[in-house]
Amino acid sequence: MNEIIYSVVVPLYNEELVINESYRRLVKVMDKIEESYEILFINDGSTDCTKTLAEHICNADGRIKLINFSRNFGHQAAITAGMRYASGNAIIIIDADLQDPPETILDMIKKWKEGFDVVYGKRAKREGESLFKKFTAKVYYRLLKSMTKEDIPVDTGDFRLISRKVCDTLNSLPEKNRYVRGLVSWVGYKQTFVQFDRQERFAGETKYPLNKMIKLAFDGIAAFSTKPMEISGTLGMILLAIGTLSFIFIFVSNVISGSDVININLLLAFNLMMFGIVFCFLGIMGQYIGRIFVESKDRPLFIVDSTTNYDKRL
Repeated sequence: MNEIIYSVVVPLYNEELVINESYRRLVKVMDKIEESYEILFINDGSTDCTKTLAEHICNADGRIKLINFSRNFGHQAAITAGMRYASGNAIIIIDADLQDPPETILDMIKKWKEGFDVVYGKRAKREGESLFKKFTAKVYYRLLKSMTKEDIPVDTGDFRLISRKVCDTLNSLPEKNRYVRGLVSWVGYKQTFVQFDRQERFAGETKYPLNKMIKLAFDGIAAFSTKPMEISGTLGMILLAIGTLSFIFIFVSNVISGSDVININLLLAFNLMMFGIVFCFLGIMGQYIGRIFVESKDRPLFIVDSTTNYDKRL
């Protein structure tokens, strides 16, 4: 069997409207390279016809391989599975929705051949997205960068090329709450980027609604920073000092004026604020403790139900 040079990892979740076009454009790009490749579709528990369509593609083209999860385990788990099953010397991660143009892969390969181990796609423009999403994404990436010691590049997603040694290093990391783009930055090696304009989604709906974006954002912060806990401790000390000084001030004022306790509503509001802040910080600590709990159970990150065009089972 000829050595596979490139493995293209494509997570799928309810992508029946886009999978055929995604396959067509990926093959068109990869055929230009004139080197051996494979495309790995990772079906993350889709509930539509994605699995059936992917199987049809695999039956018609032996270079396409399919890995079906037993249920939906999430985008980061699907990427991880693709990296574990990939056989190529260079692994390219790209979503099926065609917002990240497959044609950019050619520029990534050029950088890889120049000696870079990681080539990530950096978004110059984001088309077809609301102002709210653009703004919150911009704020989040810069907040994450300011809160972590790792040099996680801004305005990037999981669209990137990694070398075999980077892939093997990532596969050796045991953690379950995976934030792949952060892990890629953490492992180091020689990294660069190529810029591209992010396109409007070809068809269907985004698989990252607001609630999933918030979870992904906190995963990134919790995985690479302890600053939320440090901030909560510092702010707690400040609020304790404010509360203590306020109590002394009110007590002295009442003694001087000879009046009963006054401004009870203000004090109740202040107490309510304090309790709210305390519970917020308990929630932050709970998130960290919850991650320790998940890691301690040591369950697999995903379960593979079946594969197509693949004789390798991990």
